Amino acid sequence: MRDAVIVGAVRTPVGRRNGGLSAVHPVDLSAGVLRALSERSGLDPVDVEDVFWGCVSQVGEQSWNIGRHAVLAAGWPESVPATTMDRQCGSSQQALHFAAATVLSGQADLVVAGGVESMSRVPMGSSAAGADPHGVALKERYGNAVFNQGVGAEMIAERWGFSRQQLDEYALGSHDAAGTAQDAGDFDAEVVAVGDVTRDEGIRRDTTLEKLGGLKTPFKADGVVTAGSASQISDGAAALAVTTSRWAAAHGLRPLARIHTAVVAAADPVIMLTAPIPATAKALAKSGLSLDDIGVYEVNEAFAPVPLAWLAETGADPARLNPRGGAIALGHPLGASGARIMTTMLHHMRENGVRYGLQTMCEGGGMANATVVELL
Repeated sequence: MRDAVIVGAVRTPVGRRNGGLSAVHPVDLSAGVLRALSERSGLDPVDVEDVFWGCVSQVGEQSWNIGRHAVLAAGWPESVPATTMDRQCGSSQQALHFAAATVLSGQADLVVAGGVESMSRVPMGSSAAGADPHGVALKERYGNAVFNQGVGAEMIAERWGFSRQQLDEYALGSHDAAGTAQDAGDFDAEVVAVGDVTRDEGIRRDTTLEKLGGLKTPFKADGVVTAGSASQISDGAAALAVTTSRWAAAHGLRPLARIHTAVVAAADPVIMLTAPIPATAKALAKSGLSLDDIGVYEVNEAFAPVPLAWLAETGADPARLNPRGGAIALGHPLGASGARIMTTMLHHMRENGVRYGLQTMCEGGGMANATVVELL
């Protein structure tokens, strides 16, 4: 039987909005990780049969199938095709799922998945500017409901009873974990420098509960969610290479992990951010594994209530959750985050001998992807 294995995983540093990566065109950010993926994994670009590239705001400098532009900008052969996809924050995790499905089906032997977002150059929401994204039927179904992720995060906090103190403590923990990992050099093997930007820029080493406690609650007057307990607006790109064990062996490539299970789920689009909970249940059911079998969980920190609700519902061990910090500290370049998180998780697994890892992330519209990988 064919399998799907990851033979390379790289990412740029995650840059702050208007920070060190903001001057780099998103095509060039993408091209840089593609070149590095080839160099570090040993794959020959001529063998790549397709590229699936995630990008949320596909307008302006991120329009016209940026995945194909990235392939050409990387200097890869003109024979390498590419397509660009949008499953909101999970776009590049979905790209990985499509890559795995393509390899498993036998349609291709070597596929690259990844994504990019330059939120400094193409601000969030740009693709919806001046348009009504909802239409008549959707409004009739949900009435005057607000489809806003920040409002959804407040709804989760209220439903699960999370306090401002709990969210701020979680955010501080994300910065502490990311700072510790960065100081230990844990990100060095996965990061590809972009010019003189060599490290993630979002980690706030000087933040405190007092500073976090002084931030405003923009989504609700008497709310609990702040910019400090939300993911950072960021720039970045990441890429992974997927093939079969047999093809990898025949071409001298070293598998990092096997894609064990890949699912997608959906839930209430108004509260929007709870779908990682059913996605996790679905992934575990399909994999035949229990939560105790999973040595590391990566749950995207779009807002602090998301992983906290996931923990509350699953009963997972908090010590295994986002051990190197998450998007609150590292940032969340939308179209790149799925591949970025998988890259970080794979390197953590290899360096710590963790057999199984699970990644899940909430997505606009009330969806979530979940991926289980097995260390090889």
